Amino acid sequence: MPNTELCLEALSALSGCNVESTTGASQLTPQDFVNVVALKEFYKQEGFKELEYPSLGTLSLQDDDLYSAPPALTGPTESLKTTVKINPGDFFHPDFNYDFTHIKDGNTTFMRGNEQYFRPCGWDRAALRVIKKYDDGDSWLGTGKDAWPVSYHGQDMDGSLGVILTHGGSPSEEPKFLEAAAASLMTKETRGRGVYSTPDIKMAETKCKMFTSKTDGKKYKVVLQNRINPNKRRKCQRESVWLIYIPDDYNDIKTRTLVQESIRPYGLLVKQV
Repeated sequence: MPNTELCLEALSALSGCNVESTTGASQLTPQDFVNVVALKEFYKQEGFKELEYPSLGTLSLQDDDLYSAPPALTGPTESLKTTVKINPGDFFHPDFNYDFTHIKDGNTTFMRGNEQYFRPCGWDRAALRVIKKYDDGDSWLGTGKDAWPVSYHGQDMDGSLGVILTHGGSPSEEPKFLEAAAASLMTKETRGRGVYSTPDIKMAETKCKMFTSKTDGKKYKVVLQNRINPNKRRKCQRESVWLIYIPDDYNDIKTRTLVQESIRPYGLLVKQV
């Protein structure tokens, strides 16, 4: 497992906050954390400059890149970021850590729910403490048919990756597929407003956050490994792009509730560059 300090730095890079260790109660649960990361990305794409989140207050959407960038001579500094305290003992679950750094799956196929699971080979996973945290039990986290598919959060994924498919057809049926895609572009409900993720770790890696560790001076990539509610997810014209669609008339509370019902985190992935 990545050491605790490196994990805190990775969480800081993802959230744009200063994430620090505490022996008291955590300000955020793993679910809160994925909510913050997803909502900051969504509201930033919508053109907002701030996000209000319970227990944290106002979060800036303008300084997300400062953690990995050289200090600027002017403008906001890291000291102005929101500080988030988490207790590693109740946030991480070391029993389920898994080091995929030197693993190659080759042609082996893994499934989660009814979707193929592309394991994060090349990455080191720190497990998050999410067992027995949800009212509907833990089957979402399993390997059977009731399990939710695995998705990875890529920081810069947005609607430019593709519209939602609401008509028949597949890329192998090109005329029908293109007709469906064109029709989708003309429909308000399929423009792709919402939170994006991907089942493809390779795509997530191209969109992920990078940071330089203060602990060892090395550069790392960081990605969140989640499970996504198959009943809430919408597929886009690219098979490797999934969307939690957020209707235009949803207020902040409805938006946060939808994200919480749709995406559940269970792993923090880091990879040395």
